[in-house]
Amino acid sequence: MSRPVRIEFPGAVYHVTSKGREGQVVFKDKEDRGVFLNVVENVVDRFGWLIHSYVLMDNHYHMVVECPEANLSKGMRQLNGVYTQHVNRRHEQEGPIFQGRFKSVLLEKKNYLLPVCRHVVINPQRAADSDNYKDYKWSSYRATAGQAKAPNFLHKDTVLSYFGKREKDAQRKFREYIKQGLGEASPLDSRKNQVLLGSAKFLNEMQPILQGERMSKRGPKAAGRRRSLNALFKKVDDKTRMERNELIKRAHLDYGYTLMEIGDHLGLHYTTVSKVINAA
Repeated sequence: MSRPVRIEFPGAVYHVTSKGREGQVVFKDKEDRGVFLNVVENVVDRFGWLIHSYVLMDNHYHMVVECPEANLSKGMRQLNGVYTQHVNRRHEQEGPIFQGRFKSVLLEKKNYLLPVCRHVVINPQRAADSDNYKDYKWSSYRATAGQAKAPNFLHKDTVLSYFGKREKDAQRKFREYIKQGLGEASPLDSRKNQVLLGSAKFLNEMQPILQGERMSKRGPKAAGRRRSLNALFKKVDDKTRMERNELIKRAHLDYGYTLMEIGDHLGLHYTTVSKVINAA
């Protein structure tokens, strides 16, 4: 069987998992887990990822990752590679610790971000030898629920925004939402072609890419001879927010400027630029 095509474009959201080779334990103690989370933080800083949810089990991990830049594979090579070096050095062993390349499912953010994030944090509940998900230290649940300090790399704002503007109320509703999903089937059971999870419209958009066609709408176009950012955003302070946002989209999609380049030029964080570009 051929490998599924890895679809990458700016703003794509994925469920990502890596399992230990032949089922071996990859997190032997809290030091291993702490090191792994430090590596995650470094990858987030370097590649600009947004981590919406995560859990570390004994022999695998799950994450929900949004990539403002189209760099999932590069970041995952860094993450698994650096952590493998740590494990081999610390435990005096050799060779790969993860089973093949990582697995990813591209998901439609609007409809599936919350269900997949819930699927991730209740993994401890499904494992007979693990603690209740509410008390499990090595997941994003407690931080998002307002019961523990969030690690620097965790981007919990988007998840909580689905539950309202007031943080305390949103955290309470998030806890209720997670609890309500304990008996439900995994949303990943509905994925198509192994790697897609979304509405019929989303699947229709992505299907040609799986069949080898180049992405035309979602990814930025080739830069070619492009206008400078100074020219694109001339007198931007005199424009409305809507007009500025349209210019941001043009800079990225028509001229190929990265989110970082646009953000630096306008004095905006790349996550703000990402939200503008991915807005309906």
